[in-house]
Amino acid sequence: MPELPPIPASAVPVSASPAPAHRTPAHEPPVHHQTIPGLGTITIRPLDPWADAEVVHGWVGEERASFWGMNGLTRDQVAEIYAHMATLDTHHAFVVVRDTDPVALLQTYEPEADRVSEVYDPLPGDIGVHLLLAPAGPGGGRPGWTAALLTVVASYVFGTLDRRRVVVDPDIRNEKAIARFLKQGFTAGPMVVLPEVDLPDVYIPEKKAQLAFLSRG
Repeated sequence: MPELPPIPASAVPVSASPAPAHRTPAHEPPVHHQTIPGLGTITIRPLDPWADAEVVHGWVGEERASFWGMNGLTRDQVAEIYAHMATLDTHHAFVVVRDTDPVALLQTYEPEADRVSEVYDPLPGDIGVHLLLAPAGPGGGRPGWTAALLTVVASYVFGTLDRRRVVVDPDIRNEKAIARFLKQGFTAGPMVVLPEVDLPDVYIPEKKAQLAFLSRG
């Protein structure tokens, strides 16, 4: 799902540089807090590539997360990808936390800096979003949780970031994600083919995607 030049989260690195010897959990300050009655306090904070590597690698390596594009990568490869993303001004990664538990991986990006801009014309105020939910706990998912999480993400991008419209581009085979977005008020756009990216350090295969948009009310 994540696509960004030159090293998107969906990319498979040709080679990875050695992991740093010291990985100090030094999380940056949260960017958004919101309390959802009955579900707790939801916090969005910047992802720490190394401190969060174990958790994120566990999520993206699951079969259910195959559309995220990181199945088969090692923990250090995942960390290297997000370490590179942290150097970019156009793409950002966050961990969503409910009370004290990590519950989702959120990525935002500027559409004009992404291959999605080759299949639609970004408007001023657009922002791209990718969202990966953590696996449900032993008791299963909580009713209303996904809707609440998407509400928090919308509050962040429309309120905190003052954006006008969200664009998502799930793989057309990811029917659950598409249905989830449409249920939350997104409007389906065209089905598109995101072009292959073949660079010296990264390869991103072509992807058939369903665009969908959510405008600020």
